[in-house]
Amino acid sequence: MEDTLLALAAQNLVSPSVLFFGMGLGASLGRSDLSVPEAIARFLSLYLLISIGFRGGAEVAHQGLTPALALTILAGVVLSAGLPFIAYAFLRGAGLDHINAAAVAGHYGSISAVTFVAVTGALTQLALPYDGYMIAVAAAMETPAIFSALMIARSREGRGSGDMSGDFLREIALNGSIVALLGAFAVGCITGERGMTSLKPFLLDAFPGFLCVFLLDMGLIAGRGLRDGWKSLSVPVAGFAWIMPFIGAAFAALFAWLIGLSAGSTAVLMTLGASASYIAVPAAMRLALPAANPAIALTLSLGLTFPFNLIVGIPLYIAAAQMIAR
Repeated sequence: MEDTLLALAAQNLVSPSVLFFGMGLGASLGRSDLSVPEAIARFLSLYLLISIGFRGGAEVAHQGLTPALALTILAGVVLSAGLPFIAYAFLRGAGLDHINAAAVAGHYGSISAVTFVAVTGALTQLALPYDGYMIAVAAAMETPAIFSALMIARSREGRGSGDMSGDFLREIALNGSIVALLGAFAVGCITGERGMTSLKPFLLDAFPGFLCVFLLDMGLIAGRGLRDGWKSLSVPVAGFAWIMPFIGAAFAALFAWLIGLSAGSTAVLMTLGASASYIAVPAAMRLALPAANPAIALTLSLGLTFPFNLIVGIPLYIAAAQMIAR
């Protein structure tokens, strides 16, 4: 077991994507003027979402709708809706105020699409197959946590602080990342193998290179968050960013075992449960909970949890999944 973990960790650490993330992180912490233009960063985000969505849809078209797909999506929704309540209790115990604890908790029920991409890339390198429908699970886990966070914010002393208007609900449903994921997923389902063959050079062959540039930008952003936002965090709150991933992964592992997922799909679900949003949820929280300090959530999710999962967590989740699925 120890040899497996060390081998997975070593392989992940020297992968080009992780090294580019480290390059961006180091450059940002060293106050380099290296940057990725905003327009290119937005294109890369859109490309990654479309690529993983399309590939997931094409795989579902190939496999068909199965009970395992329905059960796994249900498990993902339950995880996304339930984990914020655990995160909130931990953060309140760590001394964070009600509104900020609710806002941060929403980040840790939702998922990181880039962490999803990283774990699927690691599984591909290891030749460990996973079910293509896991992209549908990832999409389903984007929004339930937002509603849970608002329910928490509106309770007790936070009553009335969360905006649950029709405009807000529509904005969540039509969030760009969700539309890109589900839209590309639908296109993949409709076109199937024919569509995948025609788009293979763009969506498959070019994917690793685009991912490296995107993670370079993520490293730069994470470095800025660590450099500027760490003063807002106490030691217990910072520790939450490394403890909560294990809690989410443990619950995901239990669901995966109950459903009977393969080792690859178990690793993906565990990684989704362990990840934290830093794109969709921050945008929603800015609108719904303007009193929350976004620097706290972004420093935790992007500055601490994201690199932890990328470097340490993913090898652990894959190793655990291989044991659970046997």
